[in-house]
Amino acid sequence: MKIEQTDDLAACHALRRAVFIEEQGVSEAEELDDKDAGAIHLLARRDGRPVGTARILLQGDTGKIGRVCVVAQARGTGLGAALIRAALDALRDRPGITRAKLGAQTHALGFYEKLGFTAFGPVYDDAGIPHRDMIRDL
Repeated sequence: MKIEQTDDLAACHALRRAVFIEEQGVSEAEELDDKDAGAIHLLARRDGRPVGTARILLQGDTGKIGRVCVVAQARGTGLGAALIRAALDALRDRPGITRAKLGAQTHALGFYEKLGFTAFGPVYDDAGIPHRDMIRDL
């Protein structure tokens, strides 16, 4: 398994389309926004095939991790946690970035808590899916 920063947006978009649009029913208009051009993208490959991705947006002293997805056949392998750890490492390499934030689907709160994130604020709807913001210091 290899996770790297990438400019291969087509591969990232294909993964996000499969997971968010086709599997979770998020509309294409909500999934594909104008923030990809200025983002850091991570791509995980297994045997050369894209199997997971994440996007990082820099906002002041905070890196916002989002669009984290893993294809169905690669779930339960530790890839999701490896993607988050890779995102945290990428943020640590950026001067002035001191914390990471994300919007977690509520069913995944425990997953992110194990990675050092703490939930705050109310539950909110994002693309028809309940979410809660989470944060952690780097």
